[in-house]
Amino acid sequence: MSAERVVDRVGVDADLARAVARAWGLLLDTSDSIADSITLTLFEKNIDLYDHVGPELRADVRASCRQHIRRGLEVLSDTTPGSTHSPVNATELWRETGRRRARQGVPLEHVLHAYTTGARVLWESLVARAETDTGAGIDERVLLSAASTVWSNLDVQNAVLIDSYRREGARLQRQDLQRQQATLDALLEGRGGDPAYVEEARASLGIGAGDDLACVVLLQEVDAADELGSLEDRLERLGIGARWHIRSGVYFGLLFGDLPDEAGLCALLGPHTPARMGVARAIGGLPGFATAFLLANRAAETLARNERRAVSVADRLPEVLMIGSPQVASVLIAQTIGPLLSQPDAQRSTLLETLEALLRHDGSPTHAAADLFCHRNTVIYRLKQIETLTGRTLSDPRDKLLLSLALAAEARPPG
Repeated sequence: MSAERVVDRVGVDADLARAVARAWGLLLDTSDSIADSITLTLFEKNIDLYDHVGPELRADVRASCRQHIRRGLEVLSDTTPGSTHSPVNATELWRETGRRRARQGVPLEHVLHAYTTGARVLWESLVARAETDTGAGIDERVLLSAASTVWSNLDVQNAVLIDSYRREGARLQRQDLQRQQATLDALLEGRGGDPAYVEEARASLGIGAGDDLACVVLLQEVDAADELGSLEDRLERLGIGARWHIRSGVYFGLLFGDLPDEAGLCALLGPHTPARMGVARAIGGLPGFATAFLLANRAAETLARNERRAVSVADRLPEVLMIGSPQVASVLIAQTIGPLLSQPDAQRSTLLETLEALLRHDGSPTHAAADLFCHRNTVIYRLKQIETLTGRTLSDPRDKLLLSLALAAEARPPG
């Protein structure tokens, strides 16, 4: 292409750009009516949203729409804005709108739809002006260039707005998470006994007045973030709310909603737990959550370190009692099965295994023998050895209880 042709093309482009700017400028005197038309379209399209949020959002959207259209026309027409109109920095206007809509809880798709609607109505207004004002010099070439400009600008606006909206949304999410975790800490510290704080905690955690509550504790020896994410997803699909936190290295969750009993929760969570898990219902709601946390933590501690399953407090009550009273547990063991533990390894293992089988079957040698794959008389002989060594008898309910508790205390994981 010759230098003369280049100069000629540049001149034509510059003339077209000036013509497009003049065309957009013709709409400046009607910018408020255009904006109000856009606003009305948005209200009619998303009536449920605006009714839900309230009249303050309607007023804000109307004022914001006027500001956007005025500033947009000033940019498109290359006009210096007046002091009473929109901010000079259009980009900051888009950013602030994104931040504000995120704070108001307006879904991002609704915000983007509003910008698309605005671009479409603005373009239609220019077309209508060209049709009614034949002397304005808005020909097809100007309209096509104007269309390209307005839709290109929309892409830039959307990119700025999306980034701003998501940044603000992430900030709000962090704030919510910090507030929820502070609430969980306060409940564990005993503030659930304050009725006024309970209402504040319900609002912070999003718990309904009639919701059942439970505590789940996971004792993690390794990083199990992926597995925990799957667990959270499963709860969400079942309509169970959860608020999670880590306290002193213990990962725990407050579950709420229409919950099954402890056994049902264990069945629900057990196949998906990546670590030792304890489950306890919060008796009495939020005031009982601190106790539920303590019991769920102790229930989890009754499991061996390599176990990956969920247990309820009710299922592990003897073990939980022993963990809660380690001094009592040592005395109990010494005064019941201590003599059995002092026997040689093979003898000790045989007698403890026999005692466990007898207690499982309420002292029946016949049923215990079936479990142990040995003769009934063998079990009876071992039973006499146990009673002689311990000074306890399985025919005495109190001795039977003490022996059961002692076995539970002896079987608990170390530490």
